[in-house]
Amino acid sequence: MAIFEIKGLSFKYPESEGFALKNINLSINEGEMALLCGVSGCGKTTLLRLLKKELSPFGETHGEILYDGAPLWELNEKRSAKEIGFVSQYSDGQIVTDKVFSELSFGLESLGENPQTIRLKVGEMASYFGIGEWFRKNTSELSGGQKQILNLASVIVTQPRVLIFDEPTSRLDPNSASAFINILEKLNKELGTTVIIAEHRLDELSPMADRILIMDNGEIIVNTSPEKAGEALRKAAPAHPMLSALPAPVRLFELLKKQEGTNKALSGKTPPLTVKAAREIIADCFAAEKAQRAKNANPHKDNESVLELKDVWFRYERDSEDVLRGVNLAVKKNEAYFLLGGNGAGKTTTVNVAAGLLKPYRGKVKVKGKDIKGYKNGSLYKNLLALLPQDPLTLFLEQKVSDDFRFVLKNQGLSETDCKERISKVSEKLKIENLLDMHILDISGGETQKCAIAKMLLLSPEILILDEPTKGLDAAAKRDLGMLLKSLKSEGITIITVTHDIDFAAEFADRCALLFDGAVAAEGAAREFFGENFFYTTAACRISKGFIDGVLTVEELANNLRLKD
Repeated sequence: MAIFEIKGLSFKYPESEGFALKNINLSINEGEMALLCGVSGCGKTTLLRLLKKELSPFGETHGEILYDGAPLWELNEKRSAKEIGFVSQYSDGQIVTDKVFSELSFGLESLGENPQTIRLKVGEMASYFGIGEWFRKNTSELSGGQKQILNLASVIVTQPRVLIFDEPTSRLDPNSASAFINILEKLNKELGTTVIIAEHRLDELSPMADRILIMDNGEIIVNTSPEKAGEALRKAAPAHPMLSALPAPVRLFELLKKQEGTNKALSGKTPPLTVKAAREIIADCFAAEKAQRAKNANPHKDNESVLELKDVWFRYERDSEDVLRGVNLAVKKNEAYFLLGGNGAGKTTTVNVAAGLLKPYRGKVKVKGKDIKGYKNGSLYKNLLALLPQDPLTLFLEQKVSDDFRFVLKNQGLSETDCKERISKVSEKLKIENLLDMHILDISGGETQKCAIAKMLLLSPEILILDEPTKGLDAAAKRDLGMLLKSLKSEGITIITVTHDIDFAAEFADRCALLFDGAVAAEGAAREFFGENFFYTTAACRISKGFIDGVLTVEELANNLRLKD
């Protein structure tokens, strides 16, 4: 039975020239898990918010949405709050109280449940989600992963029929994301909860989804099973950028099918969705010839260090625990240095200390050989160092993107002509020309991220620090960002990136470091770093282990397999 029926739905934002959604026709069955994906700005968030009437964006709407057979707009507030849960990608923005236990009980209290029922349900949720150890903590003390689990538990406690997720794992490290996704699977499979989720992380979600929906330019162009998504997308749009976003096993299968000789060997086989299934196909059809890929040397290892942290210790309050415990790192000129680690490991704290936003109580920070304390009156940020924070919205002071860009350049003393020239150049480089006249709150999370990166580049820094720059970006946009980073390096800019995106780091990092327990636990050139890891590595590396060691990308693996004689 359909729990949601969408008929001829179109939507247009105020003052926008085109429609964000165009004639959407879709049914979601009760108990189904539907995976929604598409490039940044394709309309995913708009569609999801229209399914939760309290979050519906303001604009011009055509068509209708039926929930449980009746118009969604007629659903009373109490039933909507109880039955349709929504979890966004911005974990901080969804938390409304200062204590974990208060957050868990807030929804039930709002629905008028009695204290005994609230205690019972809150206790059950805290136990189910493993919240017991941080039940009485301040919500401000939680890591990104803990905040997102709390958001989910706070929604689940009302026992909704439908859970809607808008990129809920975009800020989580690989292990936290896997744990979060496993919870979703249990809720869907064991409790029968309908799950509608928009995500760029398809490798883990595709095997458990009943259906995959691919959007493009406000329309649904693919509506099929995950196994058939690759073939359906190639038929609908042969060169679509979402092809590079499909799960690694599916992309490997599609690449091998295109090669001469392998197409026949794979005929009749179902495209694999998991690492296990992909390995079975390799073992069945290809020679298990163990080979070692050549090691990649860091081309910048002999360059001068432009940013150094020496035995840095930091805590947020005098009586709190240390977040950083003797961090030592040295970033070389023109290097792409990537910092990885679990949620709460201290990555953001490290780069905030490196950027002079936080002061360590022990240790030294040096920028271009000079103690960071020696940079006075904001001189550190004048064409020298720029930091992109995790939440890009905090960077914007004006409503319109172009006005905000012009504001920051005017403060640097540029003329109107120079402002226009620099804005045009940077916008073209990041492909955001169409966003310049839009309100910052009317664009998608991925588009906001692009605009924030553009704003950093307007400052012409020598050292660019990026904290989670790929969150909210689709695969094609990530690729564009990676190529941009390469271009910036060729211009003499040093890149320091905090990320949870293993594939992005594996492809574009010169050197990687793993932060654990407040210190750098491991460090090395990208290929060796990921090739030796078990969890912090790419899907292609997991698929290839025992066949061809040291492979990090699907393309490398496809090019180095040969059919059995």
